[in-house]
Amino acid sequence: VADAGLKSTVVPVSWEMAHDRQFSRIAASGQAQASAELGYSVHVEVPGLEPDRWYFYRFTAGSASSMVGRTRTLPLPDATVNRIRLAYASCQRWEHGYFSAYRHMLQEEPDAVLFLGDYIYEHSRGQRPARKVLGPPAVTLDDYRVRYAQYKMDPDLQAMHAACPWLLIWDDHEVQNDYAGERAGEGAPEVADFGARRTAAYQAFYENLPLHSMVLTRAFAGLAGGSEMRIYQQQAFGRLLNLRLLDTRQYRDPQLCNPGGRNGSSTLDPASCEGWNNPARTLLGAAQEQWLDASLARAGGHTWNLIGQQSLFGQRNMAGGQRQVFWNDGWDGYGAARKRLTESLQRHAVGNAVLLGGDVHENWVGHVKADYGNPASASLGVEFCGTSISSRAGDTGKTPDRLAANPHFLFADAERRGYGIADFTPTQLTTTLRVVDDVTRADTKIETLARFTVAAGQPRIERA
Repeated sequence: VADAGLKSTVVPVSWEMAHDRQFSRIAASGQAQASAELGYSVHVEVPGLEPDRWYFYRFTAGSASSMVGRTRTLPLPDATVNRIRLAYASCQRWEHGYFSAYRHMLQEEPDAVLFLGDYIYEHSRGQRPARKVLGPPAVTLDDYRVRYAQYKMDPDLQAMHAACPWLLIWDDHEVQNDYAGERAGEGAPEVADFGARRTAAYQAFYENLPLHSMVLTRAFAGLAGGSEMRIYQQQAFGRLLNLRLLDTRQYRDPQLCNPGGRNGSSTLDPASCEGWNNPARTLLGAAQEQWLDASLARAGGHTWNLIGQQSLFGQRNMAGGQRQVFWNDGWDGYGAARKRLTESLQRHAVGNAVLLGGDVHENWVGHVKADYGNPASASLGVEFCGTSISSRAGDTGKTPDRLAANPHFLFADAERRGYGIADFTPTQLTTTLRVVDDVTRADTKIETLARFTVAAGQPRIERA
């Protein structure tokens, strides 16, 4: 960060990758240049490694050495894979509690962590803080760097990063709550130039997290003018699993029907919200939608087709009876965009579709429907929307009523914080919801809230 005391604008960083933790069998080594321009971060991509195996790595700069990390390579695209274990998590807010869930996740020994948004929170509002946030709300590049530096001081988060690969996407708090594309989010703007703020936030995200260097290389010239940093991608785990990660924040149209036309999010009544179902409105942007549709058209080569995205996918009526109330910041605010995705799943006969999400700080488990207005319509896949690592939920008392009003969901819980474990085999998906006792305690215990199974070839969730 700006006050780290480094005098040089470029610092050489040596790296080593080994077959063993003692580094007695070096697989590869080299040197990277850490520049002040990118916050002295380095992103090393090592060619020639063996597929589907674990490696250990470390960095050295001058007399300082990093902790030893562990990573793994993916299986070859046509390889037979018998099991993949993925942990999924989202929404870690420093002042709401400790990131102790990661200490327990470490014991699950996942092959990778899918982080689905809100790695940091740009502000520090709220009552009853469990921990104090350093600095003002993040607005400038230095502000965001300080925020990431504090979050990554959490020892359990550090240990989990060092244990296995992470695949990450952002949501809104990495920039500003409820921002939409190039439009600022909630409340009065904290800076006159939101584009500059978004650019700074995107750069800090790149500097601090394990992203492919091509993400920024492709966008670096554009970032200076506030342009794209592409994070949507796909990764194949042999023939067993194809993972597609989406970006529902950067390319979206603004939310509709906010009171007084203000920025940010709110609830809406679809019957009276003009434009709500306008087919021109997008959550993913035209280019990403086309990329996703083309990818799903080639989905037949994998047993499981996993989509990781930021929020709750299925329709959730927040009122009871005949009245409908939707939250306009998620897929419910972009009904036509959701319909295009479900139509793509149906048109391409995508088998074993699984959607993972976050954002809502609650666990929701349900079926992806061809028509959410018709409970008898076909189930196209299954959905597991995870709770938060530490961020508090809203009005938890309404969860039972909301579950009853939305029959395509079969389980919901808003009380507990934690993460999910998704075990994929050629015949079954088993998803385990793990929750901590008390997120405000660094030594909190953990338990299993619920476990579900999905048989390959049958888009139906069973409670285990």
